[in-house]
Amino acid sequence: MQRRKWILTGSGAAAWMCAPTFMRSAAAQDVPGLSAKSVSIGCSAAMSGPLAGFGTDIAQGAGAAFEQVNAQGGVHGRSIQLQMVDDAYVPERTLANVKQILGSGSALALLSCVGTPNNTAILPLVEEAGIPYVAPITGASSLRKNSRNVFHVRASYTDEVQRLIKRLAGMGLKSIGIVFQDNGYGREAQADALRTLAGLGMTPSLEAAVATDGGNLPAVLAQVADARPAAVLLATAGAVSVELVRGLKKQAPGVLLAGLSVTMPGDALAKLGEQGSGLAIAMVVPDPNRPRMQLVRDYQSAMRAKGHTAFSQGSLEAYVNARVLIEGLERAGREPTPAKLRTALASIRQWDLGGFMVDFSAQAPYVGSRFIELGVLGSSGRFLA
Repeated sequence: MQRRKWILTGSGAAAWMCAPTFMRSAAAQDVPGLSAKSVSIGCSAAMSGPLAGFGTDIAQGAGAAFEQVNAQGGVHGRSIQLQMVDDAYVPERTLANVKQILGSGSALALLSCVGTPNNTAILPLVEEAGIPYVAPITGASSLRKNSRNVFHVRASYTDEVQRLIKRLAGMGLKSIGIVFQDNGYGREAQADALRTLAGLGMTPSLEAAVATDGGNLPAVLAQVADARPAAVLLATAGAVSVELVRGLKKQAPGVLLAGLSVTMPGDALAKLGEQGSGLAIAMVVPDPNRPRMQLVRDYQSAMRAKGHTAFSQGSLEAYVNARVLIEGLERAGREPTPAKLRTALASIRQWDLGGFMVDFSAQAPYVGSRFIELGVLGSSGRFLA
């Protein structure tokens, strides 16, 4: 059996861990994850491996949001606890983790499990169990079907890809290549890119699949260098993106690089440093370092209260996702159940978090935001004004 890494965030984490077994079991038999003083939320995410930065972003951003509300007395008198389990971005581990969460009755809802292949693995289980699931960290359109339990928040990868390619084409660039992660996420983004290019009467100058662990990176870099495209769309995520950008800067200087929102989590940007200058990124939340919106000011305040002074797209997205779940719990009332929470989330219409709107449609599939902006990184690793 693989060892799992557990993290609980929130002021009542220690109390939860020390609570008598019979008390937790009784609560689980009644309403999963609910006790008289707390409500537990489950999450399986990469906290190790090539996408570990995503787990860090969720722990910090969602943890800050929950701590913010817990400091004010919680939701209807209950503190919110985030139960995170490491899956190292391995779909089989994600499935095992969610099965354990459901089997133990330890969570009222799921929040922001990471990855397209990982969410592909668990969504049938989510539907069968009827557990509300807020904000998967994936924009895959293939996962946005008629699920009655899943409440997507972020815009789709299809929307991101279209926006990026149309911007590049609008700049007069005739030669656009595609480098994509060799898994479900990357291949779906590749298909989106091919359709978008075809709609513009264009074909890609190259298509290259890069392994998640970067094992074939030298061959991919050589392929791009030989093709010499004017621009490359990066449908990659996590650690491999760092070495990919570094390699392209060296072997194909002058090529414009554009990545999806998940291409560079916060830790990847920190590692890339000045070498990320000029990289264009699709943003599904506002710039976390520019407190022009009330949302960003609230986020920064919550992060600082937890001792976090570095802000990122990923932790802001996690903060937004947690705020959506909190709003659902507020609307579900003093005695929430999975069914009540699902109905409450579906009732969210034109909800303003402070400059960022969330609006779920009247029926599935539920997608709360279409927000997309394009940002260009400066030498400091922050987006240029």
